[in-house]
Amino acid sequence: MNGTLQSVLHPAGHDAAVISQFAWVLFGAATVIFVAVMALMALSLRDNARPLRPGLWIAGAGVAFPVLVLSALLTWSTWRSAQLVPQSSQAALSISVTARMWWWEVRYRDPAGGREIVTANEIHIPVGQAVYVGLNAADVIHSLWVPSLSGKRDMIPGRVTGLTLRADRPGVYRGQCAEFCGAQHANMALHVVALAPDAFRDWLRRQASPARAPQGALLERGRAAFLEQRCQTCHTIRGVAEARRLGPDLTHVGSRAHIGAGLLQTHQNTLAGWIADPQAVKPGVFMPAAAGTDGDTLRALAAYLEHLQ
Repeated sequence: MNGTLQSVLHPAGHDAAVISQFAWVLFGAATVIFVAVMALMALSLRDNARPLRPGLWIAGAGVAFPVLVLSALLTWSTWRSAQLVPQSSQAALSISVTARMWWWEVRYRDPAGGREIVTANEIHIPVGQAVYVGLNAADVIHSLWVPSLSGKRDMIPGRVTGLTLRADRPGVYRGQCAEFCGAQHANMALHVVALAPDAFRDWLRRQASPARAPQGALLERGRAAFLEQRCQTCHTIRGVAEARRLGPDLTHVGSRAHIGAGLLQTHQNTLAGWIADPQAVKPGVFMPAAAGTDGDTLRALAAYLEHLQ
């Protein structure tokens, strides 16, 4: 995704701007203190330095200075923290995110029919609107962090926590699991796609629809291969197979920018390589290789998945 950001120093939302300001103020205060300490040390090393009474140094530099500086920073940070967006599940839009080893399951509620819309590894939100994200984990402790939009929030099995996301401008903002969760922790990325409100509604409407019917012999063969290879044992494609959700929902997988939780860009070749041997791409994932699948069948299956926009 072009223009993807993952930086606490480039905020694109209200909470991220507050956190970024915290960082700059603390960096600045630490720099001033460091320079002052180094200057005093240099002064004390001069041969002709005038000795000062120890009591004055203890009272001034050891007590008064830290109390004044830390009290000022505490007062300012407490005041600024109160301006963070409250974490409220009563927001106009609520999304559920479940962290799994090593990908993200994202659930919306279809505003038209009330049905759940399930996708993976991407969160789409409307620009300028606070979105409540309910968080939970299916296996071990994870942590969601999208530094350009908000702070971190732990995701603990058996416990629901929450986070509010708000993007002030359209863009793609990269997030990451921020709690070590196993061998592929570093390859557990998530992208937040902020769209104009009308574009978001259009996207949600398309996501609510069942999978596109295949057109042409190649895609028909790919759909048949999905069933013959027993892919529906772990994956759902609405309108084709809806029994299991051990792995990501693939109903509109071709519309996602990445597969493998941000690891590979989505197109036919990467899909084919992933299906053929996911362990070669992301060792430790809970997906078996497509052993014994011939090249033509593999290409047809990858083409079918790519067309699921």
